[in-house]
Amino acid sequence: MSPAKSDMHPTSRFSDRVDTYGRYRPGYPQQLLDVLAENCALSSASVVADIGSGTGLLSKVFLQNGNTVFGVEPNQEMRKAGEQFLQHFPAFRSVAGTAEETGLAGRSIDFITAGQAFHWFDRDRCRAEFCRILSAEGWLVLIWNDRLLDATPFLEAYEGLLHAHGTDYDKVQHRAINYDLVRPVFGDNKFRLSTFCNSQVLDYTALQGRLLSSSYVPNINQPGYGPMMHALRKIFDKFQTNGKVRFEYQTKMFYGKLCSP
Repeated sequence: MSPAKSDMHPTSRFSDRVDTYGRYRPGYPQQLLDVLAENCALSSASVVADIGSGTGLLSKVFLQNGNTVFGVEPNQEMRKAGEQFLQHFPAFRSVAGTAEETGLAGRSIDFITAGQAFHWFDRDRCRAEFCRILSAEGWLVLIWNDRLLDATPFLEAYEGLLHAHGTDYDKVQHRAINYDLVRPVFGDNKFRLSTFCNSQVLDYTALQGRLLSSSYVPNINQPGYGPMMHALRKIFDKFQTNGKVRFEYQTKMFYGKLCSP
């Protein structure tokens, strides 16, 4: 019997979700660049380390801004997908490393970012590593696309599907994206929260892909897959408009400087 999903190491949870993750997860709003430029002096010359860079969705935002980006990703499958996705950006540097051991040079990074990833990190160890690699005026930026659970009847029904058919949805503790989650890594330093509206409009094929990009649901050929897809089809048929449904997110960006370790 395979181990329960909640017992899997965080770096391997998405190994069988790489394609759907890269194709169907939401991107990040460009407005976050404006906030960082205004409040943190982000410029095209800033060097960024995107920790847990995965398939490259957040790295792309900074590469399009002209930044050099070190994409630090421990999962080989995800890292290769990111390299393929970002192959046309010469300023992208792919790194096999973790949040706790990035392999980057000390004081070499102006901005550390983590998109949809910080909740998997070892808080104490990654904080020490971040302090090591950040420049004296460096910033930490933690970002999530936080799916709204009950903003519409469709989103309520989708949330119910996850509770009914998820493998370990109730055990994976990353829903509480709030100050308490990030405060330990910032220590006594002040940090800020900026929020942005974000959304996806999906047809049924894309909705399937969005569901299967999550590590806490059965994948193809796993027990429970068939009943889950039957339930998803019913939800889509009930709530679709012109063959589409809409996911609503609140993109949350916590940013600040770190204390000395």
